[in-house]
Amino acid sequence: MRLLARYAVLLALLVMGNAAAGSEVGQLPAAAKDREGYAKPESCQGCHAEQAGQWQHSDHAWALREATAGNVLGNFDDARFDQDGVKARFLRKGEAYYVNIEGEDGKPVDQRILYTFGHQPLQQYLVALSRGRLQALTIAWDSRPQGQGGQRWFSLYPGQRFTPDDPLHWTGRYQNWNAMCADCHSTRLLKHYNDQQDSFASTWQEPTVGCQGCHGPGQAHVDWASATPAGNQPGKGLVVDYKALGSKGQVEQCAFCHSRRQTLGNGQTPGHPQLDQSLPATLRSGLYHADGQIDGEVYEFGSFSQSRMYAAGVGCTDCHNPHTTKVRIEGNGLCLQCHNTQPNTARFAGLQAKDYDSPAHHHHAAGSPGAQCVSCHMPSKTYMVVDPRRDHSLRIPRPDLAAQAGSPDACTACHTDRAPAWAASAIDQWYGTPQRPAHYGQALQGVREDPGTAVSRLGYLLADKANPAIVRATAADQLADLGPGAVSNLRWALQDADPLIRAYAVAGFTSLPVEERLKPLLPLLADQSLAVRDETVRAMADIAPSQLPEAQQAGFTAQLGDYEQRLRGNADLPGGRLNLAVLLSRQGRDDEAMAQYRQALRLDPYFVPARVNLVTLASAANRPAEAEALLREGAALDKMPPSDRGNLAYMLALLLVEHGRNEEGLQWMAQAATALPGNARIRYNQGLLLSRLNRRDEALQALRSGLAQSPDDADLLYSLIYLHALAGEREAAFGYVQRMREAAPDDPRLQAIEPYWRQTQ
Repeated sequence: MRLLARYAVLLALLVMGNAAAGSEVGQLPAAAKDREGYAKPESCQGCHAEQAGQWQHSDHAWALREATAGNVLGNFDDARFDQDGVKARFLRKGEAYYVNIEGEDGKPVDQRILYTFGHQPLQQYLVALSRGRLQALTIAWDSRPQGQGGQRWFSLYPGQRFTPDDPLHWTGRYQNWNAMCADCHSTRLLKHYNDQQDSFASTWQEPTVGCQGCHGPGQAHVDWASATPAGNQPGKGLVVDYKALGSKGQVEQCAFCHSRRQTLGNGQTPGHPQLDQSLPATLRSGLYHADGQIDGEVYEFGSFSQSRMYAAGVGCTDCHNPHTTKVRIEGNGLCLQCHNTQPNTARFAGLQAKDYDSPAHHHHAAGSPGAQCVSCHMPSKTYMVVDPRRDHSLRIPRPDLAAQAGSPDACTACHTDRAPAWAASAIDQWYGTPQRPAHYGQALQGVREDPGTAVSRLGYLLADKANPAIVRATAADQLADLGPGAVSNLRWALQDADPLIRAYAVAGFTSLPVEERLKPLLPLLADQSLAVRDETVRAMADIAPSQLPEAQQAGFTAQLGDYEQRLRGNADLPGGRLNLAVLLSRQGRDDEAMAQYRQALRLDPYFVPARVNLVTLASAANRPAEAEALLREGAALDKMPPSDRGNLAYMLALLLVEHGRNEEGLQWMAQAATALPGNARIRYNQGLLLSRLNRRDEALQALRSGLAQSPDDADLLYSLIYLHALAGEREAAFGYVQRMREAAPDDPRLQAIEPYWRQTQ
C-alpha cells in the first residue's frame, strides 16, 4: 500500500475536512439509512451539557458546517480576488453565498457555497459538482485578526495558477473533498465510491466531528440511559472505553485522523485498533526529515510516536482537552504538570527533580519566546500559508546533528543569523559535552546519501528494539524496497510484537519464489491486524489458491475478494488506482491493470508511478508504440518535476535503443543524465552506448562525468578500465584498477583481471 505523492503541495488540502456529497449537483448529503447503532447527534446533549458546551466552539465542531450567516467567516460582499492569473468574486444572493470563478470548462461560473470547512486560522469553502463531488476552493479566507495579517482572501498556492485540466485546479481530484478530506471531518463517513463511474454517493451520520466520531455509535448508551436514569454505570453501552484502552490505545483512536496514513477502506471505526482502520506512513523522505522531524504535512502521530512521552504513557488528553481541543494549560505550565521540581505521578516518578522553568535550564530571559518549552522541544512549521503546526516528537534540540542528518534544528530556526555549529557549541558550554548514543537520524540520512550502505544500516535500526516502533517500521519499509537481498533482515520481523513492523516487513517477500514465501507468510493471513493481513494478501496475490494447504484455500480466496473490493472503494485517488492495478497485475489480469493505470493518469497525468507501470506492461505485451507514446507524453508535460522528467527520459532512451534507434536514444539519454546527475547508471549506459557507436572520446567523458558524482561506482570504474585497456592505455587503465581495488575489492570482475595486471606490472 505504498503511495507515491506527486508533490508535497498536494498535501495542502489534507488538513481540512472529510464529509460527503450527494449524487447530483447541489444535492446535500444525508445520514446513512443504516445507522449502525448511531444515535441522533442531539441525543448526547441532555446528559452531557458541559462537554457539549465545550465542544461547540472546538475545531471538531467547525470541521464542516452549512454555509449560513453564523458559520461563514469570509467577506462575500462583492469581494474580488485577482492574483497570479487566478480570479474570483465572492458575493451573496439573498441568504446564499456564491463564488464566481473559472469552472471545469475554463469559463467563469457562479457556484453556490454549500459548506464551510474549518475556521481558524483559515476557512475554506465547498461547492458541489457532478458525480457527487464536493470540491474545496483553493482560495481561502484568512480568519486571523487584521493585525496578524488576516481578514483577507488568499491563495493556498501563492504564485501558481492551475488550468482546469490540472489535478490541482479547484475542480481537480486533489481538491476533491470526498476523497481527500471527508473521513476525518465528519462522523461515520462512508464514501460509497463507484470506481467504474468515478462517482460518489457519500453519506455521513453527522456532517461534522461530533461525539460519536470519537466515542463510537451511541444508541445503545442512549437506550440504557433512557431506561435507567439513575444508573451508576455511566459508560454502559459505549463502544469506546477510553479507560480500558489506556494511553496508547487512546492515541490510536486520535491517530486515524491525526496521522499521515493509508486508510484500509472500511472507514473510521472507533474503538478498534489503529491498524484495523489505517496503515500509518513511515518516516519517508518528503514527509519527514531523516531524524524524524516533520517536513511534509504529516499531522501529529508520526512525530509523537517517536517521543519519550509516548513511550512513557503520555496520551493526547494529558495535554489537550478532548472536547475543546485546546491545550489544558497555556504556556510552560502545561509541561510543568510532569516536569516540575517534585514529579509525583506514578508514570513519571523517574523524572529528575529539576526546575525546568528557569534560565538555569533554558538559558533565555524569563518570559521570552526562547524560554518557552515548546520553542525548543516542539518547533513549528507553517502549512497552508498561514497555519503553523508543532512537531510533536518533543525532542531534545540537536544542532550537532544538523550536518549529519540534514535536518533543521530549533536553535537556528530562531537564531537565523547563526550556524548549527554555533548552537551546538553553546549547548556544550551550558551542559557540558553530552555523552549521547547514536541517533537513528544519522543512519537514515546515511542511507539517503549512500544507498549502498542500506542493508547494514537499516538492519541495525530494525534490530534495535530501543528504537521507536515507527523508526523500526521505517527500516523494514526501506529494507522491503531492496528486494530479496534484504529478506534475511526481515524474516524475524514478521514475528515482531508490533503490527506496524510486521505490516511493513511483509512486502520484502513479494518477489521470492512461491515455495519460499508460503512458509513465512501463511501464518500472517490470520494476523490479528487487518493491515498485516492486507499486506500479506497483496504479497501472495500471484499465488493460486490451489497452491495453498487445502484448509486455507477458501479463506485466502475470500480475503483476496474482500481486499480487491476495498481497493476499488479507495480508487478515488491516483494512488488508490495504482494499488488496485498492482493487485490486478500480480494476479495476471494485465488488461484490467492497464485500464486502471490509464484511469490513474486521467486523474493525474503527472502521477509517474502509474505511467511507469503502464509503460512496463505495454512493453511486456509487445506494444512498443504505446509505451513510447506514454513516455513522450509524460516527458512533455510542462509542470513535470525535473527528477520525474529525467526518469521518463531515461526509460524512453532505453526503449529507443532496444528497437535500434540509437541516435535518438542518445539524445534522450543525455537529457536524463542532465536531469539526474547523481544517477550513475544513466552515465554507465550512456558510456556503453557511445562506445558501441565507436564514439570513444564521448564515452570516456560520459563515464568520467558519472564517476565525478559517484566516485566508488564499480560499473563505471570497470568500464573505464576496459576502454583504456582496449586502447593499450595501460597507465590510465591501471589508475582505475587501483581505485576499484579500494572501492569494490570483492567484485568478481576485478578478481578476473588481477592475474593480467600482475603479469604485466
